[in-house]
Amino acid sequence: MPTETPPPQRTALRQRLAELRGPRVAPRPLDARALAALAANPGCRRRALLDGAGVDKTALARALGSPAPFGQSQFAHQRGHVFEARVTADGGEQLVALLRERLSDPGPPPPRDGVDAPELVADGPAGRTERTRLALAQATAAGRWAVLMHPMVSVEVAGSPAYLEPDALVVHPDGSWTVVEIKSFPVLDGSADPTKVGAAARQAAVYVLALRELAEAVAADGDPARGVPAARDDARASGDAGLSGPVDGTVGAAGLVRQRALLVCPKDFSNLPTAELIDVRKQLSVTSRQLARLTRIEEIAAELPGDATFDLRLADDGKTPTRPVAELTATVDAVPAAYVPDCLASCELAFHCRQAARAAGAVEVLGRGVRGELGGLTTVEVVLGAALGERPATDPAEPSSAAQEADPAVRALRRAAALRAQALAEAGMAPGPAGRATESGEVAWR
Repeated sequence: MPTETPPPQRTALRQRLAELRGPRVAPRPLDARALAALAANPGCRRRALLDGAGVDKTALARALGSPAPFGQSQFAHQRGHVFEARVTADGGEQLVALLRERLSDPGPPPPRDGVDAPELVADGPAGRTERTRLALAQATAAGRWAVLMHPMVSVEVAGSPAYLEPDALVVHPDGSWTVVEIKSFPVLDGSADPTKVGAAARQAAVYVLALRELAEAVAADGDPARGVPAARDDARASGDAGLSGPVDGTVGAAGLVRQRALLVCPKDFSNLPTAELIDVRKQLSVTSRQLARLTRIEEIAAELPGDATFDLRLADDGKTPTRPVAELTATVDAVPAAYVPDCLASCELAFHCRQAARAAGAVEVLGRGVRGELGGLTTVEVVLGAALGERPATDPAEPSSAAQEADPAVRALRRAAALRAQALAEAGMAPGPAGRATESGEVAWR
């Protein structure tokens, strides 16, 4: 069989990304966690370029002198594996039972030994992906419950396939599919950490996106006589994006992938599982836009000098970087970042970006909420100036203060400054000028 020749534009992009990564450096594969983190901060051009080029951000952060204690502890990994093994020990019957409890129309329960668990062993990621496709096609046509443990799917990122491995995938008797995410964080009194639930939803959306493309291939190859649906009615009614329609509907033109994923977690302080369906349509839209943006990372790379590279130039031991720190720092900082405190939980370069944001006085270090409230006030110096009645640098050409007085953020800051000054006066303390210590030793406004 002749191999498909990639278009010249894609070849040029791959060459450029290889130059940025380093000519002798293998690309670091993207996983669902990395793609979900990209969706959580879609405005960060730095992460988009580094992930698209397959740069090892952990090694890069270490070479920059800002290593981050990123990732789960060994105990958390072990706890997660133990919990997942307990949930899936019966071949998927418990997962089906948990899913049916949450469905609005679960249908009749499966008979004894009525849940299929196809074998997905194959050589390499590409082989496992093809084996998953065949197993899904057979399970979709069988009209029975089936659970695929750790299937392998792929999605194209910056012209190259990224192989993803969901925890499980449930095939319903009607041929539709539900993504299953098994997490070790607990659900206490019916509630879980919203940050962790949001991260799980974004990760599930990455799997749904990859499965949506696979579903179109499975549906196109299906035989209607065997029951493989070419396109479900609810998908046609709600459109290709699947952002409306019934709550248990599907997304995608093929209409096979359900728009809600099953999140399975330990209940309270036990090791017993509980589950909830989470709607991933919003996360799916954000992830789709971010991946489309990754396919155009040549625009970001074009802004760098032609000889720019993130290569650490490792020594013969393969571990020690020989690249000058100042040179590497200049290359990294040449790509704009969009730091927010949430990056500390999802990006290996968060400490380096936070240090740069603090040095620049950027208000982003205070969080998304504060940044949104401040509007056009982008630095701490400007915020302090606005609070003290000085003209902020939102519009340096503005000769009058009319625009400042109309800005609700400026009015709120001045009101807060007046209240603070009043409180200090009542306590017998002078507020003092901005950034200078008062006689009592207090540093005002800082």
